[in-house]
Amino acid sequence: MLSLLAQTGLTDGNVFEVVTNIFARGDTLAHPEDLTTALRSMSIVWGAIFLTAGLVTMLNGYKYHRTVVIVTASAIGAFAGYALGKHLENQAAYIVAGCLSILLAVGCWPLMKYAVALVGGLAGAFIGANTWASIAAVMQDTTRAQAMMENYWIGAMIGLIVCGMLSFIVFKFSVVMFTSFGGSTIAVFGAIALLLQVPLWQETVQSSLTAHPIVIPLLIAVPSVIGLILQQQQNTANVKKPDK
Repeated sequence: MLSLLAQTGLTDGNVFEVVTNIFARGDTLAHPEDLTTALRSMSIVWGAIFLTAGLVTMLNGYKYHRTVVIVTASAIGAFAGYALGKHLENQAAYIVAGCLSILLAVGCWPLMKYAVALVGGLAGAFIGANTWASIAAVMQDTTRAQAMMENYWIGAMIGLIVCGMLSFIVFKFSVVMFTSFGGSTIAVFGAIALLLQVPLWQETVQSSLTAHPIVIPLLIAVPSVIGLILQQQQNTANVKKPDK
């Protein structure tokens, strides 16, 4: 079932291959050539799914945060299981993916508070790694910038600790933050994948996105901030709404 679902609508590869290639490194946003190459393999079907799911999460993530956390845990288990299964035996990849996906999805339900902290921490690690790499990309000193980009794990550790702790201290803001950023990331990936499926636009889109390592992080950061503001306003309005 997982293999059929993964290959639905795909031409060059399946969605497991695309996603594992994208997240093979933590600072993937600062490497637009590799990212766009991977997204070119994503089909229109999965591009539309990513775009739709990303927009819903970015704009209404807190409202459905339990569902978002469970789906995220399930997805992490599926893709991590697929990568692990490929190292063990190629034919076992989907079995391992399915088992880990179900295990994490079921396990995070009774441990929702800790699951939110874990997902928030992982989102923070991704934000930290790519922020660190993006800052390095705009530095004038190329030697120092290259060394800094290679140490993106420092930014990842800072993001992991800060966002993980925020999940316990300011729960609502933490959920709004990681759903806004996560939703924006998925939506932008889906939008890029769809644009790259149009033969007339492929080269223009790819050359524009790869012009500088800061381009894709900016495309994700702007909708993230918009999503965070809209979700905060929505939550504030719901709190202030008088009882009838």
